[in-house]
Amino acid sequence: MPELPDIVVYIEALAARVRGKRLERVRITSPFLLRTATPPAQAAEGRAVTELRRLGKRIAIGLEGDLWLVLHLMIAGRLHWKAASAKQEPTGQKPSRGYPSGKNLLASFDFSSGGLLLTEAGAQRRASLHVVAGEDGMRSINPGGLEVLDADLASFSAALKSANHTLKRALTDPRLVSGIGNAYSDEILHRAQLSPVALTERLSMEEVERLFAATCGTLNDWTARLRAEAGGRFPEKVTAFREDMAVHGRYGKPCPRCGSKVQRIRYASNETDYCPRCQTGGKLLADRALSRLLKEDWPRTPEEWELLVERHRGA
Repeated sequence: MPELPDIVVYIEALAARVRGKRLERVRITSPFLLRTATPPAQAAEGRAVTELRRLGKRIAIGLEGDLWLVLHLMIAGRLHWKAASAKQEPTGQKPSRGYPSGKNLLASFDFSSGGLLLTEAGAQRRASLHVVAGEDGMRSINPGGLEVLDADLASFSAALKSANHTLKRALTDPRLVSGIGNAYSDEILHRAQLSPVALTERLSMEEVERLFAATCGTLNDWTARLRAEAGGRFPEKVTAFREDMAVHGRYGKPCPRCGSKVQRIRYASNETDYCPRCQTGGKLLADRALSRLLKEDWPRTPEEWELLVERHRGA
């Protein structure tokens, strides 16, 4: 799922292309995309873009008359930009060369400067579009989490300890912290050298300070990296798995800090990646599915896990 660094770079790329430009037409090809009834999506047509804003992990496009199009890409949604020469022709005519179509295309937004396309891979349709009016409409869909990069340590500590959750859950709860998901929470916790299952209420002030610094540093560093990678082009390679990440998506690979193998916890469709030596004092965290299966045979250390793997390979 695109998170704060990805969304910031998307918005910067969009701002360079659509700010001040008129939205000529909105076309929605998936019946599951639009989540609001009033105002209608067509009410956006003919209005110029006045502002672009990040709302957690959402992209908000502000139009004349204080109307907002708010896109949530979820896991597999992605945006694409086509210059004016490649915009789709009016309904009933053949699309221009290079303009994507097919089952993955959920919507297109034709601006005077070009076309913005929303696609979503896979069969599930989770991406959403809200059309809302004014700041009240924006507040109605804003989970209200803390904007860490605009906050101080005291505000961060208060948000973190407002409920007793694991650090992984707290960082990814949009009601507590804004814009962070599965990927960057793993990177933040590795940078802070904290366990993903540590409880927020048990953190010392030194650990809170370390986590705050790691959160700001990780988000700022990755935003700068992605901005440099885009190089002024529209970002097309948005992914949660990047080779130069420390632990996220790197199960079984060496930790860049200590060389230990990165481990993971899997639950349903979620995965948490961590370094046992750097973050958990050398202990393996229980994978809910495997630990239930193995029970008392569940390994407690990476070394015991390696022995278990070797034993099963030789069986």
